[in-house]
Amino acid sequence: MNNAEEIKVTQRSTKEKDQLITRLKRIEGQVRGIQSMIENERYCVDILTQISAINAAMNKVGLHLLEKHTQHCVSDAIKDGDGEEAIQELMEVFKRFSKST
Repeated sequence: MNNAEEIKVTQRSTKEKDQLITRLKRIEGQVRGIQSMIENERYCVDILTQISAINAAMNKVGLHLLEKHTQHCVSDAIKDGDGEEAIQELMEVFKRFSKST
């Protein structure tokens, strides 16, 4: 990132931050569990099931963030007259997000 670029931030309530961090820590624990499963030579299907659960959990976090971004950041930008740029950014995010699901 070049120094002239603006670093964007999003204010979140303490409750929302805590919920997101809790979910991510749970996912982190699941990933560590998969590492252990591989070390202990667990059955492939069991590992794949856990990977599927992690992907679903990450998608849930992503959808939550996408919803909040749309409801607040994009909505505010439209109200402030910067809707075109915000909508273009949102569409790029949708494209990236849909590739990962």
